[in-house]
Amino acid sequence: MFVQSEAFVTEHQGRINDISIYGQESNQTTWRLAKMNLAFRGIDSSQVKWNNEGSFLNDAHKDLKADFILANPPFNDSDWSGDLLRKDGRWQYGVPPTGNANYAWIQHFLYHLAPGGQAGFVLAKGALTSKTSGEGKIRKALVEARLVDCIVNLPAKLFLNTQIPASLWFLRRADLTNLQDLSNLKLPYRREEILFIDARNLGHLINRRTLEFSDEDIAQIAATYHNWRTRIDKS
Repeated sequence: MFVQSEAFVTEHQGRINDISIYGQESNQTTWRLAKMNLAFRGIDSSQVKWNNEGSFLNDAHKDLKADFILANPPFNDSDWSGDLLRKDGRWQYGVPPTGNANYAWIQHFLYHLAPGGQAGFVLAKGALTSKTSGEGKIRKALVEARLVDCIVNLPAKLFLNTQIPASLWFLRRADLTNLQDLSNLKLPYRREEILFIDARNLGHLINRRTLEFSDEDIAQIAATYHNWRTRIDKS
């Protein structure tokens, strides 16, 4: 994700030196591979931390407020020490169930998102409809807070480590810090609209167990989102 982010900035004539990357990884082997991968490409990885206690119990970047967050957290993780974190300050929209970390991850990302920041991450598809142990109430609170920007419904077999279908979530915080009159906030997507993209019929099989999106599939999804954003922003 870090490598692709820098490639994206380069392709869009941005300045690589303006980017600072932060991350944490509980698996030491994965962390070492990531550090090596970034070193090969000349990307500063000094803030990519190995954290064997995990993001919930020992947040390696407690004060970080990021402009962009990308993540692929474990799906439906039941072993996340939720019983030890019932009063954690990150649960601003509801306490997540101890048996599933999906809504803990969402609120962890939001906690670290700067005003005006955007987050994109992958969750199991069931997170869109689950009502277990208050998850439905948390989801409602996120919608009512105008934090959910777009949901992409993905097909099954898209990931190597699981066959279950997933969904992409895109969250966005409004930057209200410089507004003297909130009635002048002309962001109707914040108040009324969430874009849902059904991508379940996109992709092609590269073997019996694995599906892959083509560049054209990705461009179609991206164009759908950007066309919606452009229409909304100009309305």
